[in-house]
Amino acid sequence: MQAYREVGYNRSANYDYEILEKIEAGIVLKGSEVKSLRTHKVNLADAYAGLSKDCEIFLYQMHIPEYTLANRMNHEPRRPRKLLLRKRQIQKLVGQLKKGGLTLIPISVYFNEKGFVKVSVGLGKGKKTVDKRETIKKREWDREKARLMKDKSRE
Repeated sequence: MQAYREVGYNRSANYDYEILEKIEAGIVLKGSEVKSLRTHKVNLADAYAGLSKDCEIFLYQMHIPEYTLANRMNHEPRRPRKLLLRKRQIQKLVGQLKKGGLTLIPISVYFNEKGFVKVSVGLGKGKKTVDKRETIKKREWDREKARLMKDKSRE
């Protein structure tokens, strides 16, 4: 059996942010949300994590579409979802977020080996336009390099 099965990935996270630290967190979901995730339906493009008034961390704007077979017991697609972290982890994140310039970005959603839904959250710093251009140049060079190596191995 696989260690985990990825459901969704935030492609713009590594492009828009420099990820300094990654944290694995559980997430509080309803039954219809889990069933919808099992069909690989999730959108993390606009999602972000933030603090609530009670010093808890919530995930906002993550879109999990309604599960069609759930009828009346369905969920709201963009509701805030609580992240499950230890108290010490939350205190550490609160300190880093209040320091300024850092953001919590969801990177991926997956099922772990026990079948629980987990979210990989990154503590990131926003990139400037120059840094984004560097990322694009590096990515294109890596692709070109892979193409050249592939052509060279065929000869």
